[in-house]
Amino acid sequence: MKTTRLSVFPLAGALLFPRMHLPLHIFEPRYRAMVSEALARDRRIGMVQPRDERDPPTLFDVGCVGRIADVEALDDGRFNIVLEGLSRFTIVRELEVSTPFRQVEAALEVAGESESLSLAGRASIEMESRRFADGLGYMVDWEAVTRLDDESLVNGIAQIAPFDAASKQALLEAPRLEDRAELIVQLMQFFGRHGEDSATLQ
Repeated sequence: MKTTRLSVFPLAGALLFPRMHLPLHIFEPRYRAMVSEALARDRRIGMVQPRDERDPPTLFDVGCVGRIADVEALDDGRFNIVLEGLSRFTIVRELEVSTPFRQVEAALEVAGESESLSLAGRASIEMESRRFADGLGYMVDWEAVTRLDDESLVNGIAQIAPFDAASKQALLEAPRLEDRAELIVQLMQFFGRHGEDSATLQ
């Protein structure tokens, strides 16, 4: 893994996965400054979850680098952006900086080939997704879902499902797509039984 300097955006529950997209509304002055700096440099922002609610919060070690793929600059200085996931990263150390936003030295994971699931794995996650969505009353275009490739299906669910922050972090850190799919099935079964507002798995 090579290391790089990254500006990081700590945001609980908002995960980004490689090859996925995450829309964000940027309104805090420090993060408006971060977006402006990223646009002037390499358009990269590291999305990472905070471990706690302290100020500043402790950060989880693993996040995902996003490239600003689309930006709308509003008249009052706010931004609407869309991040495109590039690769996961691991924080090596936090840097001492004068900017209002935090920066880290991070080891970037080399993006590999697109992964796929076994037939049984694909069937399992599709079946459990239907059961989970029906239980929560979600309206889903299942025909469109069946057309998704395995990586888009698994990472898309991991990114938008109403799991708690610790569960979402475990999904991001899952080493293989098959591992992530199996964990999603377990989480949907757990949260499906205990309700959307249940306690975390930890």
